[in-house]
Formats: sequence, structure tokens, C-alpha cells
Amino acid sequence: MRLKLTIAYDGRPYLGWQSQTGGNTVQDHLNAALSEVAKQPLRLHGSGRTDTGVHSYGQTAHFDAPADSTMNPYNWVPAINTKLPATIRIISCEEVPADFHARFSATGKKYYYDICTDPVLPPLKAGLAWHLPRLLDADVLQQALQLFTGTHDFHAFAAYRGNEQEDTDYTRTVFAADLETLPDGYRMHFHGNGFLYKMVRMLAGSAIKASQGRLRLDDLALYLDQPAGLPHGKSPLCAPADGLYLSEVIYEK
Repeated sequence: MRLKLTIAYDGRPYLGWQSQTGGNTVQDHLNAALSEVAKQPLRLHGSGRTDTGVHSYGQTAHFDAPADSTMNPYNWVPAINTKLPATIRIISCEEVPADFHARFSATGKKYYYDICTDPVLPPLKAGLAWHLPRLLDADVLQQALQLFTGTHDFHAFAAYRGNEQEDTDYTRTVFAADLETLPDGYRMHFHGNGFLYKMVRMLAGSAIKASQGRLRLDDLALYLDQPAGLPHGKSPLCAPADGLYLSEVIYEK
């Protein structure tokens, strides 16, 4: 039985999603919990990485249950959660077809990014929102976000992990990029068919810079669809991880 997990976590205590030497990643904790429940090593496949400090309400992953397991999908949720830190939780578990893959079957992702504009950041929001008490223009912020919609080469909005190839495809489609007003600030929503490494944070950072009058909208537009060599340079600002949340991984019904 192949099972899909939907996972929520507070990213502050962890070194991102991806398993690595040292063991303090979300995937490392999940692998350990799964193996303890199953009483044998199990391999968990995630939909993609999130960086150190990035949070999730909708990360997904899949694994194959042991052939001799009698547990139904519902039973896996409390069994795994009892083995996890309180800042990581399995929200749901469901059976999926044998050819399902958490990463390669995904058709899109949704993220949001929270900004707190209060003069003082509430202590319980530390690490959960970008604190920006400096005045920003919400209309300009919305206009900046709209520039990102559509299919573009987002090379200027991608950081490097060190394993990129010369023929890396930086083309992505952003279906929507919208602004929501919150009682203490704003929330930027991003929905796309996929996102490059640190792309959402770089989109958010450059949009904020424009909203603060530090970057003209026509200059911001020049960062999109650049030819090889990036003559206009890279995105001028990468937002901190604090306010970023993976909210949903989308699959065809």
C-alpha cells in the first residue's frame, strides 16, 4: 500500500526539510518516526524541499507500507505523531495509486508569505513573520506581484544549490500572485506550477522593495525573462525565511 502524508511543521527548530548529516531536519525526524512505527526502515519521498526556518501547513510525502502491515491509513496518523516533536505533525494519511509520487505527480504548489507591519513584533510571532514596521505602499505591492504572473524565465529569482547545469530550465508559470490585508500586516499569496530554489523569497523581497519606493516597477520588470548572462542582474532582495509557508501541494484529482 502506497500512502500519502500531508504534513505541517514549524520550521524554526529544523535545518529545512531535506535529510542531511546531523539529522535535525523535518525529513530526518519523520523517517525515524516511520521506522519506529513500522519496526523496519522506511523511505519517505517528499514533494520538494523547504529551507531552514520555512514553515508548512501542506507539505506532502509518500511511502510504501510494509507488505505485512495491517494498519489502515487512518491508524498511521496517531501512530507517527506520537513519535514526533510537537512542532511536526501528520495532518492526514491516505492511500494512493502505486504510481503516485509526491514530487513528480504534483501539478502545482501554493505558498504564502506573512509580513507584520506593527511597530513592535509580538513575541509569539518571532520567526513566523517578516517584521517590516517601515511604511510600504500596498497598491504598489499588489502591482509588483502582478508582474510575476504568467510564464516567465525566473533565472534572476533563483538562488544556487551548487548542482545547477548550464541548460537548467528556469521557466515557471505563476498562476496567481495576490495580496491579502491582515489585521497586523499583509499576506502575499503565490500559486505556480513549480518554484525554483528560494524563488518565492526573492519574489517577495523584490516586491517589498518596490512597495517601499526603493525599486521602480519598470526596473523590477526587467529582472524577468532576461537573456543568458543576466544583464540586469539578480533579484535585489531575498526575503527572510521567517514569513514563508508552504500551504498546499496540488495534484490532479
